[in-house]
Amino acid sequence: MDDFYKQRDKRNLERIKEICEELPHYVREFIVGIQSRTSTLTRLNYVYDLRIFYDYLSKEVFRSLQPNEIELADLEKLKAVDIEFYLDYLSSYEFKGKEYHCENRAKERKLCSLRSFFKYFYNKDKLSCNICTKVDLPKKYEKEIIRLDSDEVVELLDRVDAQVLSDISKRENAYHEITRPRDAAILTLFLGTGIRISELVGLNIDDFDFGSNSFRVRRKGGNETRLYFTDEIATALKNYCAWQQDQIDAKTPFGVKIADGSAMFYSMQGKRISVRAVENLVKKYAKHVTPTKHITPHKLRSTFGTELYRNTQDIYVVAAVLGHKDINTTRRHYAATSDDIKRRAARSVKLRDDAPHSDDE
Repeated sequence: MDDFYKQRDKRNLERIKEICEELPHYVREFIVGIQSRTSTLTRLNYVYDLRIFYDYLSKEVFRSLQPNEIELADLEKLKAVDIEFYLDYLSSYEFKGKEYHCENRAKERKLCSLRSFFKYFYNKDKLSCNICTKVDLPKKYEKEIIRLDSDEVVELLDRVDAQVLSDISKRENAYHEITRPRDAAILTLFLGTGIRISELVGLNIDDFDFGSNSFRVRRKGGNETRLYFTDEIATALKNYCAWQQDQIDAKTPFGVKIADGSAMFYSMQGKRISVRAVENLVKKYAKHVTPTKHITPHKLRSTFGTELYRNTQDIYVVAAVLGHKDINTTRRHYAATSDDIKRRAARSVKLRDDAPHSDDE
């Protein structure tokens, strides 16, 4: 696990350095100043957001200056209205020849990045105020929480377990037969533990302890914890590990050489499986099971969280297992929007006295 995260951090740091070279020199000071309390991914997202902000300033505010020529003294000239115009600009903008569109959630993140940036230099007495705090955060509209129903979970797992699928081509069935043990283990792990996709791709074989049916995982922010799984999940994982070991012994995993012998899950190229590959894997199976729902790995995580809340009715347990730092995030997603609550509410309304009752009332 450590090697994977070290390599990921190294790539993030290299990318941060590249982007900082396009920006004013003091941006690097900010990034170094916050490194003790932020992850490399957080800092990378900061420089991505700042790159867009400085591109905007160069185009719309300080038109005679390139982004890397804008000084802190220039930022002192900005008013709160300039930040509001920037948020409006983010609704539809162009950057390096590509068009982008931000909804309120993305605008909020970019404004929070600016608040942190201005706050840093205000605390260092290099800016007289943090004008970003004078701008309200964009209102967020909560999206419907999409998840699989119980029967859809069963259908999804049955589909990945099937040796032959009648609704796909012979070529697709050939690939399915090759990847079936791996895919079953991945989908089962998502649905049975609520693991994040970023956590799953970083798993190593030695993170798993089948004696206690548990595995070690590094959560957002870098903290490590241990998650537990049922015997059903253990069976899927053991079947995959046995198959994988046979492939490694034969030196023909997916017909190619494995590049990293420590990884738990591999792509068909013999490399540690990527986030994109896992997303495609989930989409491939889910689109046949529930074509009207856009199912992603995060939706499988939501499915697990919902089922866990239904079984425990304990929002703190759900938060702990899912690794939520803010209990309000858990409550918003799994308690307040519970379909069970909505169904009970619907059944409580009678329009006529002689109306038929639901069987489960």
